[in-house]
Order: sequence, then structure tokens, then C-alpha cells
Amino acid sequence: MPTRQGLFVTFEGGEGTGKSTQIRMLAERLRKTGVDVLVTREPGGSSGAEAVRHVILSGAAEEYGTRMEALLFAAARNDHVEEVIRPALKSGAVVLCDRFMDSSRVYQGITGNLEPEFVRNLERIAINGVVPDCTIILDIPAAEGLARARSRMAGSASPSEPDRFEKEKIDTHEKRREAYLDIAAEDPLRCRVIDASGTPETIAERVFEVVEPLLPIQPSRLRETGRA
Repeated sequence: MPTRQGLFVTFEGGEGTGKSTQIRMLAERLRKTGVDVLVTREPGGSSGAEAVRHVILSGAAEEYGTRMEALLFAAARNDHVEEVIRPALKSGAVVLCDRFMDSSRVYQGITGNLEPEFVRNLERIAINGVVPDCTIILDIPAAEGLARARSRMAGSASPSEPDRFEKEKIDTHEKRREAYLDIAAEDPLRCRVIDASGTPETIAERVFEVVEPLLPIQPSRLRETGRA
């Protein structure tokens, strides 16, 4: 496959860990230094994948079982990769994605009890060689994350019900947290675990410390050339 020029950073973690907030803060910081940033999410991120997003999160596919759910995620991910992520990376952009392949490993593989070989094969087809350069795993106890998620929903201008995954039992959420930590331990070069229990600003500094050395063009160099 053609060598890509950009940087692909994914954010993972359980419900309420603050992924969206940290992605937004990092994107704003990078854009101020002149970096071309694409923010995207899963499930979704492309027109085809967004069509699948509602089906999955509404629970409409739940009655068909975890295997069907995993197939839908894989189809959405492949469309996302080919239509959005790969072109952005080839153009030299920094891509920040809210969830990616590790979510399927955890949600459908570990707590969905799907066979590891089935999950690996689906992943291989879905990502088609596009592996994150860096994965930030935001980590807090499951109970704290769920409390945050519920508080966020309650305080929203348009309060909503918990989605397909947020409504599951605390034991399931804690099992997912442990699964993410296991993934990080098995792949320490790609994955970095960050304590997400502090203030958003403190966490954002930790995230930036991880991402900055990986940038195609360092912010300091951008400042030197007068782009920032």
C-alpha cells in the first residue's frame, strides 16, 4: 500500500472517560499551530458508516446477536477507513478518531464472547492495513465513568436515554476497562494509558505530551517557520 504521510491517533476507553472532550481540546491545540487535523468517530465518520451508527446504538440490531453487531461494526469501519481516514492520512493530516478497532476487540470480542479468530479476521478486513500510530486509552473506574456519562446526558440541552452500551451492568463495564488495560500491556509501543480522573486541562497536557513527539511536523518547528 502507498506510504501514508499523516498521523493516525485513536482514543479508547469505557463510557464517560472523556474521549470527545480530549479529542476536541487536542484538535484545537494542534490547529492553532498550523497542523491539518481531521476529527472523526466510530461507529460513523463517513456517510455509509453514519447510516449504520443509528442501527447499532439504538439497539435495533441487538436481537440478532453480537455476531451480527460485529459484522455491522466491521462494515461501517471499512467504509470509514476507505472514504475518510486513508485519504486524510495520504494528504498528510493528523486524524483523531473517537474509537476504532480496539473497541471491537473489547465490546464484541471480550464482553461479547466472540471467538478471537473471528474478531481478528473481521478486524483485518475492516481496517485493510490502516493501523493507528498511537492509541490513547483513557482510564477511570467504570462506576465513575458511568456517573459522568449520566450526568452529561442529564445536563444536555436535549437529554437522551442511555444507548445500547451505556445501559449495561457495571460488571460488564469494569470488565471492558480491564480488557483495555490488557490491550495496552500487550501493545505498549502503540498504546498509552492515561489516568482520566483529573481535570480536563490536566488530562489534555498528558495527551499532548504523548502525541507531540509523533507529529509529522513539530509545533516548535511550525512556530519557527512563522506558520503559528
